Amino acid sequence: MILYLHGFRSSPQSAKAQLLADAVARQLPHAEWVCPQLPASPAHAIELCNNLVQKLSNPSEELVVVGSSLGGYYAGHLAHAWQCRSVVLNPVIYAARDLATQVGTHPHYHSDAPFVFLPEHINELDRLAFPPPAYSNRHFLVACTGDEVLNWVEMARWYGGCRSRIINGSDHGISDFARWLPEVMQFIPGEPGTKH
Repeated sequence: MILYLHGFRSSPQSAKAQLLADAVARQLPHAEWVCPQLPASPAHAIELCNNLVQKLSNPSEELVVVGSSLGGYYAGHLAHAWQCRSVVLNPVIYAARDLATQVGTHPHYHSDAPFVFLPEHINELDRLAFPPPAYSNRHFLVACTGDEVLNWVEMARWYGGCRSRIINGSDHGISDFARWLPEVMQFIPGEPGTKH
């Protein structure tokens, strides 16, 4: 299963999700692609993901979580919980700190429905905190020095020793993601039979 987790106020209609979905369909036709619409509540988002993962017989070998921004934070949490592989794209590292300023009602990027982020959601993010990865070769970081939202240095430090692509410039949404997609697609299948 390839589980893609979109970012804050985003959706499965995001450009990166669509590019990756198309690439998986072409290059890994037997892989299960799952890209749910995540609720505003972090606890509910992780519950939804855990329910999906629990259907797998061996998540540590069968699951790759790909997450962008806040989805990257969720991916880090899930990768730690299930001991699976992950690809994180400009991930949030300190979610409770960085999203504390986002409490309120916002528009979704891809729909007219309001996105309501409550004060208790910050506490939920705090409870999802996880340590830096123990197995460096099971994780791939893509971080942009031009990220206007998050600090790429924190990302690089947290995922130090992991495979990484530090992009000089670009932006938080990785608007040139198509250029780096081949590296992501090379990483996703992994090495058969390797544990870490």
